[in-house]
Amino acid sequence: MKPSEALATRCDAVREMAGRFRAANVRVFGSALHGDDADGSDLDLLVDPLPGATLFDLGGFQVELEALLGVPVDLLTPGDLPPNFQARVLAEARPV
Repeated sequence: MKPSEALATRCDAVREMAGRFRAANVRVFGSALHGDDADGSDLDLLVDPLPGATLFDLGGFQVELEALLGVPVDLLTPGDLPPNFQARVLAEARPV
C-alpha cells in the first residue's frame, strides 16, 4: 500500500496517538504529500515535541505509527531537519 493511502484511512487515529507520545501538530511532507509515493515508500511525518517529550516518546510513536499504518515511517521534528532543507519542509508540510 502507498503511504499516502495508509495515512488517508487512519488520520484520526494518528492525531489521537500523537498526544499519548507527547507530540503535537502532526504534518505530512515529501512524496506522500506530493502524490508521487509508491508501494514501499516511507511516510515522512513532522511533529512538534511537547514539553517533557523524550526520544523514547518519539521512538515509541514511530513504532506504533508503523504498526498502525503498515508502512515505514520517518518521524522528524523541525530540529531534526538539515538547515538547507528545513525552510522548504516547514513551508510545504500539511496537517494530518
